[in-house]
Amino acid sequence: MLIMDFEIRTPTHHEAERFWRLGHEAFGFPAAPSAPSEPPAPGSLDRPGATPVVAMDGDTMAGRMVDRDYDCWFGGKLVPTSGIGGVTVAMEYRGRGLLTPLFTELFRIAKDRGAVLSALYPSSVGIYRRLGYEVICTADPARFPIAALSRISAPEQIRTRRATAADGPAIRSTYDAWAAANNGPLSRRGASFPVDDDELIKSFTGITVAERDGLIIGYTSWNRGSSFGPDGVLQVFDLIATDRDGYRALLAALGSYASIVGWIKIENASGLDLVLQLFPTSEWQVLDSQPYMLKIIDVVGALQARGYPEVISTTLEFGVAGDPITGTDGHYRLELSAGVATCSRLGDLDATGDVPVFTPNGLAMAYAGAQSAAGIRSVGGLSGPNDHDETFGAIFGGRPVRIRDHY
Repeated sequence: MLIMDFEIRTPTHHEAERFWRLGHEAFGFPAAPSAPSEPPAPGSLDRPGATPVVAMDGDTMAGRMVDRDYDCWFGGKLVPTSGIGGVTVAMEYRGRGLLTPLFTELFRIAKDRGAVLSALYPSSVGIYRRLGYEVICTADPARFPIAALSRISAPEQIRTRRATAADGPAIRSTYDAWAAANNGPLSRRGASFPVDDDELIKSFTGITVAERDGLIIGYTSWNRGSSFGPDGVLQVFDLIATDRDGYRALLAALGSYASIVGWIKIENASGLDLVLQLFPTSEWQVLDSQPYMLKIIDVVGALQARGYPEVISTTLEFGVAGDPITGTDGHYRLELSAGVATCSRLGDLDATGDVPVFTPNGLAMAYAGAQSAAGIRSVGGLSGPNDHDETFGAIFGGRPVRIRDHY
């Protein structure tokens, strides 16, 4: 695709080193990746579930980004999603409007494989808000003094032990159960997550599981690091259980490090983490807050893919206006029955103003259940008749918005 003087396309393998070096300019990660946890070395752009796109000015790589093939949980169902990463425009080309053609080509690729949503961690919220993305939650890595766990005792009927590769399927199922009860988490399955239980175990210093009667009811993945003493930190990634006893057993197991380190850092915290319900103190310290943004790139597909409360049967008409890229503007009808949605585009919006109209940003917030209709109206994301505001809240809400993976 040619835009102005730029060619927008997927890069060749001969351009791999330039691709990674351009990413290094923006993000500082190695220009020549080599470690197992990093992208493939120059000479290869092959990553499971990843499609890179570049903007070329002749032989000069002026911009780049990557589409990741993900599924995300919304309303208890998996929705095909394009996860955007590595967005970079070379310093000399900034301010020349390269992001729009790059995203246009990337969305074309993503929609061709069935993606109906797009999500990203922004370097600048304002840049992506102009493209129709909106913040739906934050990643909130946090820490707390390990001494806070001293008051939590492990239930007698729960056993904790180190996981092995044989536990991989049960660990993934435990994550699935947690993720399905929330809006936003990645599925950790599919093209971008090849199933390799040995690699799962090797990715951390340890994965500790909690068992009841031989069944895994929770797990925590953690890295020891090299620090020790009062300022030493134990890194914890997932801390997930299906019931209170599972959480208590895992917290007590982590607390056994109290004689070695002074702090536990929860890398994958997001929002009001359920673990806080079990804390005897208020010493949870949020270290950072990284916004996470969502955009709907196919309204009909996205609304039909997510889940809804089975007790609600209704028909709603609404509009979308102001999408600068993906052409989602229009007049839509959504019909719900027994948790299943049928959505159709009725045509262009007319000027009568007889239906509520979302901006792309407002629709993203509503879809995720991140804000009430009244809240969305207050920031200009929804206008027109408000007769169905409570219904919008009822059909999209009910699950907290949380995330676990950074990309």
